[in-house]
Amino acid sequence: MDQPTKKIAVVLFNLGGPDGPKAVQPFLYNLFADKAIIGAPAGIRQALAFMISTLRKKSAQANYNIMGGGSPIMPQTTAQAEALSAAMSSKVDGAEVQLFIAMRYWHPFTHEAAKAVAAYGPDEIILLPLYPQFSTTTTGSSVGEWNRVYRGSGQAREICCYPTLDGVVEAHAQAIERAYSAAGSPVGTRLLFSAHGLPEKIINQGDPYQSQIEATAAAVAARLGKGWDWQICYQSRVGPLKWIGPTTPDAIAAAAEAGLGVVVTPIAFVSEHIETLQETFGTRGVKKVVVTCPHCFTTIGRDYKQQGFELQMVHHTQLLNQLVKEGRLKPIAPAAADAKKLTYHDPCYLGRHNQIYEPPRELLESAGVEVSEMPRNQERSFCCGAGGGRMWMEEKIGS
Repeated sequence: MDQPTKKIAVVLFNLGGPDGPKAVQPFLYNLFADKAIIGAPAGIRQALAFMISTLRKKSAQANYNIMGGGSPIMPQTTAQAEALSAAMSSKVDGAEVQLFIAMRYWHPFTHEAAKAVAAYGPDEIILLPLYPQFSTTTTGSSVGEWNRVYRGSGQAREICCYPTLDGVVEAHAQAIERAYSAAGSPVGTRLLFSAHGLPEKIINQGDPYQSQIEATAAAVAARLGKGWDWQICYQSRVGPLKWIGPTTPDAIAAAAEAGLGVVVTPIAFVSEHIETLQETFGTRGVKKVVVTCPHCFTTIGRDYKQQGFELQMVHHTQLLNQLVKEGRLKPIAPAAADAKKLTYHDPCYLGRHNQIYEPPRELLESAGVEVSEMPRNQERSFCCGAGGGRMWMEEKIGS
């Protein structure tokens, strides 16, 4: 068997994550002590990093406990490294390929990976950030640290970014299609591309991250084809600075207000970690419930919240009206002429208690129904039960 003529080291750069509860605070400190993250003088930056890591320690530990006590980013990056090593070994003739992992804020740290690569003695080094979109806060920080600490052999080549690489776009599209299909391909759904946020200040200084996020999202949406309602949003805001938006929670809330469900897909990561699994989904705890009963609308939406269930309530007329407006549902006009007139009464638990007045009326009118109003309607309508027999009378009994 021929001996390889060249040794190639491939270094995978990623964020890193705590491997247990005790690692949470030092991991957070390392993250916020990075001058690429907080651009303050060293003393101030370190003080802020200590304060933030101390204040966020318990809540972060609680999230990691839900995930098994630590971040899955290292096991997943290891699996990616093994798959990439096998793929490269079969395609690169006359060369020996070895993969190394360099995490920015936890083990194996960049300096630990640099020491291992130097001991390997490569002829060529490929620096591969696992961040598809370039940012000074991610790729820039990781590669900068590598250049600072590496003292070994080998000609280094850096892969900057790959926001619209065919494989990346296809992988995102397939994951979205699987999730959407598994949910029953529901109509009235908005696709949210959720990316890690950045302060506007960094973008205004020339960081291309936001524009590359937009390029990735547009490419994935094009691959999915027509008919998708999609939007980009940003998560993980920290500190008082103004960040790029809209935020992911605001985008989810806006979709709910519009009567839409959501499919949320992380668009800036190649591995799951606390931000994709907990900060975006887990801690929101929001589920959408479509009901026909106005009493259920209020009882489930408000009373269950006191028991820890965060439920987004949608009345069926809101959902149906939205589908009609989007052209996804076509109303059929009543056949009989006398069926085209209807006197509508606002259920109190839908109208006065929750201010849902227009969707039922618009839905009826879209089917060609002429809606008549009672003398007391909308915010002045009687209670469904107590006023049923006295609908056309002014109440005289009691208060």
